[in-house]
Amino acid sequence: MSVFWPTELRISRDRHRLSVTFDDGAAFDLSAELLRVLSPSAEVQGHGPGQRVTVPGKRNVQIISVQPTGNYAVRIGFDDSHDTGIYTWTYLRELGEKGEELFKAYEQELADKGMSRDKPEKPR
Repeated sequence: MSVFWPTELRISRDRHRLSVTFDDGAAFDLSAELLRVLSPSAEVQGHGPGQRVTVPGKRNVQIISVQPTGNYAVRIGFDDSHDTGIYTWTYLRELGEKGEELFKAYEQELADKGMSRDKPEKPR
């Protein structure tokens, strides 16, 4: 169970960002692209070690829904029809605290695989 509890989740007007505020005052502004390419879903993370894929072409993805899942998480839906990721409070906090570092690693993965943030293609 999470020790972090959100007090507010807010989608930006352009639907490209999710703001999350926690009960300890920590607040993070997460891009839809970050949330989508690092989705905790099996589609992105795989079903075991070494199965995670790199998802290209999501620079302009938008958040279309945020649905509560129990009292521990939310399911985020995106305009590319991806909606299977369950984002726990702990995972949202991790993305907030380490998002810049994680996103740089994602950009390096894209470069290593000859992929782009702008060109949609099959994840690999």
